[in-house]
Amino acid sequence: MGNQGFSGKSVLVTGAAGGIGRAAALAFAREGARVAVVDVDGKGGEETVALIAQAGGEAFFFKADVSQSAQVEAMVGAVVERYGRLDCAFNNAGIEIEHLPLAESDEATFDRVMSVNVKGVWLCMKHEIRQMLKQGGGAIVNTASVAGLVGAPGMPIYAASKHAVVGMTKTASAEYGKAGIRVNSVCPGIIRTPMLERALEREPRREKSILKAHPIGRLGEAEEIANAAVWLCSDAASFVTGHQLAVDGGLTSI
Repeated sequence: MGNQGFSGKSVLVTGAAGGIGRAAALAFAREGARVAVVDVDGKGGEETVALIAQAGGEAFFFKADVSQSAQVEAMVGAVVERYGRLDCAFNNAGIEIEHLPLAESDEATFDRVMSVNVKGVWLCMKHEIRQMLKQGGGAIVNTASVAGLVGAPGMPIYAASKHAVVGMTKTASAEYGKAGIRVNSVCPGIIRTPMLERALEREPRREKSILKAHPIGRLGEAEEIANAAVWLCSDAASFVTGHQLAVDGGLTSI
């Protein structure tokens, strides 16, 4: 495994059945962490656990819908029961299901996106912070987006949800900093994930404009976001809190 910077630490990763979440779960395990892999997708979640085990790491899967309070509470309880504490949490679960301008958006989409992307992150932080207060500290990273920093034409509800994540991140960091709890967000640019691949299958023409939006000239990889989340949770980032780390190939710089 890696340099064992997280040796003995327990880490919770939501949305870990694939994409950024799976890459992060694997990255934390490489650093020596014991990982709780959480997702609504049981098959994908168990695959992530198997990949960690194959690489010599330790992990278990917990099925939970982050928009349901009782399931989130049970999720945190399961980590503490198994590992004794919760050192780090990467609240990464999120959905992106709209491709319409604001006036054409529908209420069902609004409710679904807000339920997972905003309520889900709020519930996760609520229960994680309660545990971290009991044990004397911890680190939390939320997956926001460049759509939490700038506008996202065609995705107004998603942009609103990710701006909300940024707002909660900043506020929680101010509320719990003195308690030894750091709260940051990572703001990915457009990352090559199964979610993106599906979108490009629907609209292949989008790929050219997506590439053009990144001054670095390519899409991001899930591992690059994972590395940022690992760093934000690590002791190397001990004076970093309330920060929104754009990992976006320069997208927000132009």
